[in-house]
Amino acid sequence: MLLPYLETCDEAGTDEAGRGCLAGPVTAAAVILPEGFNDPILTDSKQLSEKKREALRPVIEAGAVTFGVCHVLPEEIDQINILNASFLAMHRSLDQLKNRPKMILVDGNRFTPYPNIDHQCIIKGDGKYLHIAAASVLAKTYRDSYMEKIHLEYPMYNWKKNKGYPTQEHREAIREFGLSPYHRKSFRQLPEQLKMEL
Repeated sequence: MLLPYLETCDEAGTDEAGRGCLAGPVTAAAVILPEGFNDPILTDSKQLSEKKREALRPVIEAGAVTFGVCHVLPEEIDQINILNASFLAMHRSLDQLKNRPKMILVDGNRFTPYPNIDHQCIIKGDGKYLHIAAASVLAKTYRDSYMEKIHLEYPMYNWKKNKGYPTQEHREAIREFGLSPYHRKSFRQLPEQLKMEL
């Protein structure tokens, strides 16, 4: 069972989705939950079916004290690299919170400090704490929705299904059609680009 960190609503949980994708934004969410908030199916978004994630999204939005979601688009990812873009998305989602937390709990092992608020990195935190799990669900569902919309512009990549991740189908479409404006140009898009000369 996931527990709110220190059982207080003075903390925000934050997480991102889409870091390993070839196309589309990296998306982050930040969530402050009220004391006593609980949901029997809320856990790390990667452990949930798409149907359960979509069902949880309005529950989290309605139940949260406050939440924020931010996309950082491929152009900015290419300029500052994906790690910095992930931190930037988290910072921008935290900027949207109506209540200022006293502590930020971050899923993962690295984070750029947010101005004037302490943080703690929690490895696999989305499977340990409710507010990080809630952030993971919002980040994933908002990003999936974004990818489904741009799928309509470029259906040949089948982003509605693969959400921009490096599936074989996605890579084969890149070989056939080249890169779209939504692809991350700084990423190695095809396996042959991974070969290193020693």
